[in-house]
Amino acid sequence: MIAENKYQIQLYSMLALRARLKLEMVGMKGRGRTAYSLLKEELGIKGNKQKVLGKVNEIIEVQQKGEINE
Repeated sequence: MIAENKYQIQLYSMLALRARLKLEMVGMKGRGRTAYSLLKEELGIKGNKQKVLGKVNEIIEVQQKGEINE
């Protein structure tokens, strides 16, 4: 996937953060801030990791549908 505009860059960023969140949910740890905290701050979502993942999946689905229609 080649990110050619700001919407594609945002989508790619969301996909990467979603992948990181899934790894965090199964116990993987990393350095720095967690994807969970980054997504909550960036999107203004409240709730546990499972709820945040569900909301991120909805956002990604909407963005991908919008990209297809353009």
